[in-house]
Amino acid sequence: MRILVALGGNALLCRGEPMTAEAQRANVRIASQSLATICPGNEVIVTHGNGPQVGLLSLQGHAYDPSSLFPLDVLGAETEGLIGYMIEQELGNLLPFEVPFATVLTMTEVDRGDPAFKNPTKFIGPVYSKQEADDLEKEKGWIFRQDGNKWRRVVPSPKPKRIFEIRPIEWLLEKGAIVVAAGGGGIPTAYGDDGKLAGVEAVIDKDLCSDLLARELDVDMFVMATDADAVFLDWGTPEARSIRRASPDAMAAHAFPAGSMGPKVEAACNFARLTGKPAVIGALKDLPALVRGEAGTTITSAEVGETLYEPEFA
Repeated sequence: MRILVALGGNALLCRGEPMTAEAQRANVRIASQSLATICPGNEVIVTHGNGPQVGLLSLQGHAYDPSSLFPLDVLGAETEGLIGYMIEQELGNLLPFEVPFATVLTMTEVDRGDPAFKNPTKFIGPVYSKQEADDLEKEKGWIFRQDGNKWRRVVPSPKPKRIFEIRPIEWLLEKGAIVVAAGGGGIPTAYGDDGKLAGVEAVIDKDLCSDLLARELDVDMFVMATDADAVFLDWGTPEARSIRRASPDAMAAHAFPAGSMGPKVEAACNFARLTGKPAVIGALKDLPALVRGEAGTTITSAEVGETLYEPEFA
């Protein structure tokens, strides 16, 4: 099969962990152990988040010279290289030497008129206390919103319209390469009034961009690997129960948090509805079982609309 696996941010840096190269590499090593199990016999594309990394680079730049910060598109490009390098190396240490790898710096087009530019919602960077967030907002002019019991910086997250590197990604897959692409939703770019392409200040949602990439590459399965065993209803309550299989319409009847599971469900439903193929959301540790349809939440238009629950997933 041709499989696209979108690694959640937790696969690279767990919440509350120190933002060090050592911590990121340790998490990539764990993620690679799961990825390695599905690579033999399949064509694999890997995407990943980059919110913590972009936030860290922005902080480092501000500490160096607040008057000449690198824009978010440049920081996005830097993180694609950084994270792709780690994935290539750690996964390469687990697979036969003959298996080729490639990380593609991927530009994604967005619309300059997207309403997201007036309503920043995408979390980036580390978590802060309310006082720390207030101080940084005054010092740097950044916008913060609550994320659980902490606060994080938010930036615009426009919808992805087009991925420019589809053809070279396809060429690499045809040659048997495992491809890391569209990291962090891709490098955000848009055409100006002069007809020229340029970067924009934004971070594109990784799951929505992964859905677009999966459809453009005609993959057989779209997997979003995170730290949750499945998609849950009434998460965090005694009534919490997981969804085993559902149609896109059945999922649309429920509301999921915009800052966590919401974009994943939206991306999965869109993929299943437009392609007729399955999208799966579940735990990275269960990746082989997710591909077999034995774990996580499978969203597919093959369902007749009824959402099914299984106690063992709750």
